[in-house]
Amino acid sequence: MKTQQKLALIAAASTFAVSSALAQDSLEVRVDTIEEKLDRILERLDDDEVMLTPEETKDVRKAVKMIRVGTATYSDGFGETPPEKILAERPQGFMSGDTEVLFGGYIKLDASLTEFTGGSLPTNSLGRDLYIPGLVPVGGEGEDPVFDFNPRESRFFFGFDTKKAGRKIGGKIELDFQVTNDGNERVSNSFSPRMRVAFLTIDNWLLGQTWSTFQDVAALPDNLDFIGPTEGTVFDRQPMIRYTKGPFQIAIEQPETEITTATGGRIMPGDDSLPDLALRYNKKGDFGHLTVATLLRQLKAGADVTGQDTETTLGWGVSGSGKIKIGSRDDLRFMATYGEGIGRYIGVNVVNDAALNANLELETIPTTSGFVSYRHFWAKDWRSNLSLGYFKADNPVQLTSGAVTDQVTSVHVNLIRSLTKKVDVGVEYIRADRELENGLDGAMNKIQFSAKYGF
Repeated sequence: MKTQQKLALIAAASTFAVSSALAQDSLEVRVDTIEEKLDRILERLDDDEVMLTPEETKDVRKAVKMIRVGTATYSDGFGETPPEKILAERPQGFMSGDTEVLFGGYIKLDASLTEFTGGSLPTNSLGRDLYIPGLVPVGGEGEDPVFDFNPRESRFFFGFDTKKAGRKIGGKIELDFQVTNDGNERVSNSFSPRMRVAFLTIDNWLLGQTWSTFQDVAALPDNLDFIGPTEGTVFDRQPMIRYTKGPFQIAIEQPETEITTATGGRIMPGDDSLPDLALRYNKKGDFGHLTVATLLRQLKAGADVTGQDTETTLGWGVSGSGKIKIGSRDDLRFMATYGEGIGRYIGVNVVNDAALNANLELETIPTTSGFVSYRHFWAKDWRSNLSLGYFKADNPVQLTSGAVTDQVTSVHVNLIRSLTKKVDVGVEYIRADRELENGLDGAMNKIQFSAKYGF
């Protein structure tokens, strides 16, 4: 049999295997089914004396690895890419022996004009680069709008995927340039890379730093701002050990108790002796996906904070989120979260976890937050998103003073055009309102233009 005929046979059989596997509910089952079917195809070809060259066999194995890497969405953070789009949209990569090496990322420029009604932020402030609810100024005099350029969201990653001694091994390292203080706007505008993600996967285990298991990254809105409706979003990256089995995940993650002082300040004792525990269930289907997650924490303040014996209390939270398909291309994304003592997980730490009462005991701070975002495609290359965010804290003001955030809301609307498959340009308007417990408030009005190229 000629090489072209052999490859045509493999392509046809592989297409059948992929389409059959996509009918399965579990993402892990899909990938395993694809791999098993392709193994049987190769065995059948060998039995019929249709021998493949080593290079042809390598090509088939490489296709399997591409499918496996591209579909590892919830467990390893490579991104939510449907299996049927893997070959067209997977990250760039190459084979090194039997290891698939991947690299990718994007370059993005943001240009923004921002007005703060309750005060001002200094140049190079992170609150001018992206929307952080806790940095919206309150109680001051508004100033003229400020203009900023910001390419710091640009990022790149390296990953690998292989099989050794019957085990599936993978990993990823991702860097960007946010939250660094190296640069200045006078001459260089230089910013050092920083580590966002660094983890190793061994079969169903993930060990390293990535997005918290309590957070549903796949539900984040399609906004030009780095996060979007930040106040309504569970948002946390940290080291962890996570186990995934089908739709279920359980993880122990980095603990860090944050305490509000009597003047509204923040203490991070660093006395934590138990990791945070996160549990999560993911349901995927033709409708989109739904996620339910819970979080349990031990909050702890040592004698250096309380002046007496170590004090502990329980923090907990529950979050529901998802992305629901509407029509052929539109979708609705949402998240709703409630908890006590989970402040650092919400809205980029818009409030803290707990406060100390008169008996030097920890009292948790309850929070309610959420967002909803609707994405509509006007045409193949044009889309818009309308996002609404909400956050409310129940601070014990007798313990924290009134100088802490009580409520934050925001509205985001944008128009984005895809110039090519990997190039987006767009404009977005953001209105955010923040109010403290003492009644002081302030607002942010921001117009942002963005251009982004993914690779």
